[in-house]
Amino acid sequence: MKIPRSIPAFALGLCLAAIHASPSVAAEPRQTISLDGQWAVAEGTMGQVPARFGHAVPVPGLVDMATPPFAEVGTPRSRDLRQAFWYRRTIVLRGTVPTVATLKVHKAAYGTRVFLNGSLVGDHLPSFTPGYFDVRPHLHGQGATNELIVRVGAFRDAVPDTIPAGWDFEKTKYIPGIFDSVELILSGTPNIVRVQAAPDLTNRLVRVQTLVRNVGTEVRARLNLLVREARSGRVVARARSESISLGQTEERTVTVEVPLRRCRLWSPDDPFLYELEVSSGADTLHTRFGMREFHFDPRTGRAILNGRPWFLRGSNVTLYRFFEDSQRGDRPWREEWVRRLHRRFKEMHWHALRYCIGFPPELWYRVADEEGFLIQDEFPLWHLSGGRHDETWPQGLKADELAREYTEWMQERWNHPCVVIWDAQNETVSPETGPAIQQVRGLDLSHRPWDNGWSPAQAPGDCFESHPYLFQNPDFKLADLARVSGVPRGNALPNAGTNAILLNEYGWLWLNRDGTPTTLTRKIYANLLGADATAAQRRHLYARSLAALTEFWRGHRACAGVLHFCGLGYSRPDGQTSDHFLDLEQLVFEPEFYHYVRDAFAPVGVMIDAWADRFNGGERRTIPVIVLNDLYQPWHGSLRLRLVRDGVVLHQETRRCTVPALGEVRAEFDSAVPVEAGRYQLEATLLNAGSGPVSSLRDFEVRPR
Repeated sequence: MKIPRSIPAFALGLCLAAIHASPSVAAEPRQTISLDGQWAVAEGTMGQVPARFGHAVPVPGLVDMATPPFAEVGTPRSRDLRQAFWYRRTIVLRGTVPTVATLKVHKAAYGTRVFLNGSLVGDHLPSFTPGYFDVRPHLHGQGATNELIVRVGAFRDAVPDTIPAGWDFEKTKYIPGIFDSVELILSGTPNIVRVQAAPDLTNRLVRVQTLVRNVGTEVRARLNLLVREARSGRVVARARSESISLGQTEERTVTVEVPLRRCRLWSPDDPFLYELEVSSGADTLHTRFGMREFHFDPRTGRAILNGRPWFLRGSNVTLYRFFEDSQRGDRPWREEWVRRLHRRFKEMHWHALRYCIGFPPELWYRVADEEGFLIQDEFPLWHLSGGRHDETWPQGLKADELAREYTEWMQERWNHPCVVIWDAQNETVSPETGPAIQQVRGLDLSHRPWDNGWSPAQAPGDCFESHPYLFQNPDFKLADLARVSGVPRGNALPNAGTNAILLNEYGWLWLNRDGTPTTLTRKIYANLLGADATAAQRRHLYARSLAALTEFWRGHRACAGVLHFCGLGYSRPDGQTSDHFLDLEQLVFEPEFYHYVRDAFAPVGVMIDAWADRFNGGERRTIPVIVLNDLYQPWHGSLRLRLVRDGVVLHQETRRCTVPALGEVRAEFDSAVPVEAGRYQLEATLLNAGSGPVSSLRDFEVRPR
């Protein structure tokens, strides 16, 4: 099939530098040529290539980054302006075209169609998983110029309703574009299609499963495997497969176990990485992995990392919402910014993240591997339940298609040690996701657990997400926590309580970055602070309340993880949620959030387990205080309780405190309530030489006798 042309000769409105490559299969069995950079782009219909490409756009990126800009990109009105965007660039190969030439488009929205030198190469409709295209029949070498054109739909409805399109109740824009990298992969045959590296800590080895494909005449081959330390390059292991015979157009899966007797484990505290090299003689593939195992214990409900319990503390990144933030710019594709973002998250004592309702560019997973984060990787499905589900769920989307896309997702991500949970969907009751999970879960040799949103968990070792949004009731007050169970039972799940609980959303107190309430929280702040409250007052209330909620959910030890919502999102006047940044470039958190919520996530944390906000003057009260230890070693320090009024300490008591590894202690302080009416504060603080203080605060009012 040839591209339909509007004119005989292609009119190029924008000159781009060509990619030059000199493949030499004998000397270097594989070349991966990055096609990232500036591309030409034009708008038009789905069926005809534009006559002129008068705009430039970065790849990876989104179409709203084009210069000069297009109008109304990603809005519903954009449907009236164009059907598609067409990307163009040229490639020059100085040498001969090798036996295998594959174009990989890591992620592009919405729907990808590829042409090379005027011929249709193929389509890949999914927007969130990589597309692979065999371009060898159309690729010219020996210095010839190759014209590469990629078409993407202009809006999410460019793909049929049999394909997930990333619906999100909070989004107003669905911005198209090639939002992840593009590569040209050249090799000889037999070529290595993919590799899965599955650590086995019990036997101190990595199990390597390699899919090998032969596109030439019958050949015998043997795989050579080599493991290096990723940072130092030191070789730590070698192995070889048995000799295999591959007929013409035959592919074979080969499994080899590589011993790593003195391996160093990967964890958030020590994100140590290995590099695996697998060679067929005509092709060589490199990937990284970590010696890490993760699962949920069905008996205790705990997360188990490398054989030991691990309490997950963290947040969420809703990157596809951030895509429409007015201050986004090019930040999601700048490695130094992405790395600084994750390091800022670490400063909050977070080591776990849910990449929520969508997958970021592959760069983010590499950074998470290196910085030490445990990622709950969530497929972009959010349709709630009941009538709202019926309105937004693509009626043609069935389990088989989901399984196909889940497979592409898993194959792309399964060597990342950071990815520890496959998350099939968010907050949705659907009959399709469960069967899709069952079709694909056996593909993962590391046996990661799955989260199935608000639909039933699919195995005893899976988790379920719980979203106890107490402040969704605008009349709720922190004092009401005294009547709330510390065990969130999920969202009417039939098996709630039998699987590990992952509390990855709570709060419902969002403020925009300027301190104004969001559309969901206006009534809450009006009820709690009054209509004339200042941004400073709202920020203080938000930070203190979120800290108290975090202490509450952590303190009851009922959840495998507590992940706040959210660490990165959007901010807009008509938005529903938001994050806590005041300066996105410098990644400056709102100071009160940083001060109070950071303490609430401290590895050794403290909670005043008293919630009453009114006492009678002069009465005696027992104040319970819980100290938690998420560390693998005992904590020794001091626990201090103070009674404060207007910054003046009226009374204090300090005790020595020892908390066992992964344990907790409960202390009780007997105290007299002041006689004088007014506003007071209880402050429990952990003190320990060599580390800063960590505090829990409760405000209360004394009523006259």
